[in-house]
Amino acid sequence: MNGRINQLISTLETNNMDSVFMTSKENVFYFTNLYAEAHERLIGAYFDQKGNEVLIVPALEEEDVKNAGWQGQTITYFDHENPWDKLSSTINDLGQPQTMAIEKEDMNVVRYEILKESFPKTTILDGQSLLNELRLIKDHSEMGIIKEAAQFADFGIETALKHIQEGKTELEIIAEIEYALKKEGIRHMSFGTTVLAGKKSAAPHGTPDLTPIKSGDFVLMDLGVVHKGYCSDITRTVVLGKASDKQKEIYQTVLNAEKKAIEASQVGTRLGDIDKTARQVIEEAGYGEYFPHRIGHGLGINVHEYPSLASNNDSKLQEGMAFTIEPGIYVPEVGGVRIEDDIFITSEGPTTLTEFMKELIEL
Repeated sequence: MNGRINQLISTLETNNMDSVFMTSKENVFYFTNLYAEAHERLIGAYFDQKGNEVLIVPALEEEDVKNAGWQGQTITYFDHENPWDKLSSTINDLGQPQTMAIEKEDMNVVRYEILKESFPKTTILDGQSLLNELRLIKDHSEMGIIKEAAQFADFGIETALKHIQEGKTELEIIAEIEYALKKEGIRHMSFGTTVLAGKKSAAPHGTPDLTPIKSGDFVLMDLGVVHKGYCSDITRTVVLGKASDKQKEIYQTVLNAEKKAIEASQVGTRLGDIDKTARQVIEEAGYGEYFPHRIGHGLGINVHEYPSLASNNDSKLQEGMAFTIEPGIYVPEVGGVRIEDDIFITSEGPTTLTEFMKELIEL
């Protein structure tokens, strides 16, 4: 934690920010090692250039703070107490900062107004991008955890294939996936598990329901887990029964696009060019209009974080970045195919963390 906090303080100094107050579960975890759901209560971490480190949590989280190994000051409060009064009193005693960075994407308007009232002489600034960028490069410890999370994702797909059969519903398959993962020790999925069958698979973010799977259907499965605070994300698509020539063509096009995009993922590559590499394969096959999303997104404590691999991103790929590669083709009234893997970048090139087979499976 000390190295991360030192880097945070250095970033504050570089950007002429006196302090930062973070409330997102992800950033609080990254800088304090406390992984806790705040629900409606306030959990936040305060750091300033003078070296003050303050964590405010409900009293019911006090033991978790100790178990997290937090060494800074801790403020606890009961439900009948006003946490903002306690926070402002503590920070004012330390010396009210002239400027305070917050996560504007995370903090709601009510809390923002309370914060401004609590620190009337402090200018509130947006530090969202600065904090997100500090988490951009993963160390080997983080990579190891994400790799373990990816292995659980592989297990989720393996489990799904054991249960896919004609007449089973999308939600039944999801239940089997999550039940099996729970037995392996996974408490949370990194997002709502998706299983989409037949024509429904043509909706990239469709809603699973009691739709029964039929012979000849594409079955698209998108899932991920939270493991030791880090996320994984995998998508595989199979066919129940024998695939048609059209299905084989769509599938092979997506697979070719994914392989090319992974190959293009080298240190120094413009991030937007990875998207363009996959898109070119799909466009040349005549399916360009059916690939509506970016090629991938950053992966870490959030399932979607920096960097974005959209075509307009001019940033360069760096060693230590973790992200997804997930091309897709979604043809209305036919169905959709997406193939997604988790990638970690080393000095020698891309390492694929998810390993479940990608050749077309006909069940």
